[in-house]
Amino acid sequence: MTGDPDVHGLTTRNRRQLADLLDTLDDTQWAAPTLCAGWTVTHLAAHLVQPMLIGFARFALTAVRHRGDTDRTVDHLTRRLARRPRADLIALLRAHAADRLNPPRVGPMGPFADTCIHLRDIARPLGLDADVPLDHWRLLTTYLASPSAAPALVPPGRLAGLRLVATDTGWSGGTGAEVIGPAEAIAMAVTGRAVALADLHGPGVDILAGRLRRR
Repeated sequence: MTGDPDVHGLTTRNRRQLADLLDTLDDTQWAAPTLCAGWTVTHLAAHLVQPMLIGFARFALTAVRHRGDTDRTVDHLTRRLARRPRADLIALLRAHAADRLNPPRVGPMGPFADTCIHLRDIARPLGLDADVPLDHWRLLTTYLASPSAAPALVPPGRLAGLRLVATDTGWSGGTGAEVIGPAEAIAMAVTGRAVALADLHGPGVDILAGRLRRR
């Protein structure tokens, strides 16, 4: 990827890929757990359309009802949307694929990160190889290792003293004990998916694993 990436365009592409993937899954797969604790594929499909359907005012009002707890608010809205027919969720994801979201504090990188990570949150447990292009992972790992990374994705201190080395993109970032492996596995582990640690090696893996256990 050269020059400034069109993050909105990449997000659009990934949403369409997610819709295509969801369209291929059977009843058992839709009911299967994802890497997002407590959520099935149905819940995650609903979550993917939630930012495009729920405006700031409605989100804020719901958050007040949940005493400002963002995680509980998102879970509540996701479970309500998950009551919709699967065909509707897929159609909504396609219809809103080109929506250009710019959330406070995270900007367009937030929705882009969601499309990369949540695709694998679905595919990994199902044993599917569906994935975004390598250049998407290079862009995302660069962001996740930067000081501007959203705390909701990478809590402060998680990557302190670690050097991330992606073996498939030629990217590296940070200083300290090395965490080495595919860019996808690095991004998944850095954002809290402990299952991806099995695909990584290096002296920094145990450090990162310990931090994930304490989150």
